[in-house]
Amino acid sequence: MAQFRKDTHQFLNDGRTIFETVMLADQYGNIVGAANPSGMAVDAFGRARVSAPLTLFDSYNRYDVSEKFNTSNTATGTYVFSANAATVSLNVDTTSDAEVIRESKRVFAYQPGKSLSILNTFVMNEPKENLRQRAGYFSSQNGIFLEQDDTTISFVKRSYSTGSIEEEKVSQDNWNIDKLDGTGPSQLTLDLTKAQILFIDVEWLGLGTVRCGFVINGQLIHCHSFHHANIIDGPYMTTACLPVRYEIKNTGATSSNSTLKTVCSSVVSEGGYDIRGKPRSVGRLANNTFTMVSAGVWYPIVSIRLKSSQIDAIVLPKGASVLGEGNNSRVKYGFISGGTLGGNTTFTAVSADSSIEYNYVANTITGGTVLNQGFVGLTNQSAASITLQGNLFTYQLQRNSFTSTPEVMTLAMQGGTNGDTGTGSIDWEEVT
Repeated sequence: MAQFRKDTHQFLNDGRTIFETVMLADQYGNIVGAANPSGMAVDAFGRARVSAPLTLFDSYNRYDVSEKFNTSNTATGTYVFSANAATVSLNVDTTSDAEVIRESKRVFAYQPGKSLSILNTFVMNEPKENLRQRAGYFSSQNGIFLEQDDTTISFVKRSYSTGSIEEEKVSQDNWNIDKLDGTGPSQLTLDLTKAQILFIDVEWLGLGTVRCGFVINGQLIHCHSFHHANIIDGPYMTTACLPVRYEIKNTGATSSNSTLKTVCSSVVSEGGYDIRGKPRSVGRLANNTFTMVSAGVWYPIVSIRLKSSQIDAIVLPKGASVLGEGNNSRVKYGFISGGTLGGNTTFTAVSADSSIEYNYVANTITGGTVLNQGFVGLTNQSAASITLQGNLFTYQLQRNSFTSTPEVMTLAMQGGTNGDTGTGSIDWEEVT
């Protein structure tokens, strides 16, 4: 490159030199420096990837099918767990419209100003006519995903921001960074019938950039970017708080059975996450204690769930307060997720601006998973404040998007003797 001599204020002629200039560039030829970070060594906001990430979600299938997903399948679609391969295979026969979908029970909290990084691992079936396969960070209305439809591979941006579903599909031969056809900066050729690590990172703020690509040979290969700032006149999708999802479907009759192998998933907030939600609480009235008729049996004290109209809200239970009444005994408390309530199962909205509804009039609970438990001694009256431990999102309320059914979280109690009484309240924070 030409060099400039400051003492004479002129460029040097060819062949003359005073010093060598070293300039760093990424694999795409972009000059890299402190004022111009580039490539995949930076997050979606251009910050060097040296910050401590916070994992919002991770999933793998070691001893059983991951309980973090719901599955929807037609009669001729199945899903099969392999302990040795640690995979869940989504299988369809040759019938038109045969389909299997796996979607996480939670959506994940995007925080404005933080890069959101998503990884999906899978092995797709060989392409064939009338077979469509998808993997990524998306719902039925919004999101970003990789699609192989017949023999066409695309990155797809799905949006519901106008009130109807719109999709922008960018086929492999139109990817704007590396087409992974052997001619791009990486010199690699994509083969979706081999194990793949898909990455997506999101700079949302309603108007930011989405980067898509693959991790191959330990390197992030950036394939395509969806740009929006200074281009569009509104948010490119309704929300970046979305689930992880895999799909396989026959769009018509196919020539043979097909399988999409799903492996692991991860969603990470780069730079951590600071809760900025609305704290809320609900519980029994002070004069409304519950009599636990039989000792050692769980009874519901208060339950909460997402409103069916706001099923993709992010709500984080934080703790509870319990009070037992009796003499020379004890009560046990527990948080039960997914239990079935009996008696009066009516839920009431906390308020118009809350995503939660509650119930403290049910009188039985069966099933579900006990997430946290402990004891309170009874010496006339004893109370305990419980703080739920773990990751910020460990106890996030879940839902089944296929049936629009929210999962119930219940603060329950057991009496140490017949007829013990108790009461309590539950606290949470609403992030969205």
